[in-house]
Amino acid sequence: VQLQASGGGLVQPGGSLRLSCAASGLTLDYYAVGWFRQAPGKEREFVAAISWSGANTYYANSVKGRFTISRHNTKNTVYLQMNNLKPEDTAVYYCVVADTLSDYSDHEDPDYWGQGTLVTVSS
Repeated sequence: VQLQASGGGLVQPGGSLRLSCAASGLTLDYYAVGWFRQAPGKEREFVAAISWSGANTYYANSVKGRFTISRHNTKNTVYLQMNNLKPEDTAVYYCVVADTLSDYSDHEDPDYWGQGTLVTVSS
């Protein structure tokens, strides 16, 4: 199983980025997919998750209203649209897979982790 995150980069405060998570060896249709991030010197934290159907989403309070998670099951890909980025959003972002959306709200460890993509928000 491989989860490939991409789309990170350097952006100015207030800017936008879209991260992608593509899976191989795993059909994302059957899973709730999420994003975590880890900033330098800080613990890893949950960002957002989406149910297998795409009908339900769950966000950390720190990104609610600015980030949008979506999925394209035919492409086996999940996206994280990040708008109005702030310096405190700087982190390595990881896509993850869990069985259900409630796994994220229940703070269960995801089943699979991908490699990260670095997002740097700086002027």
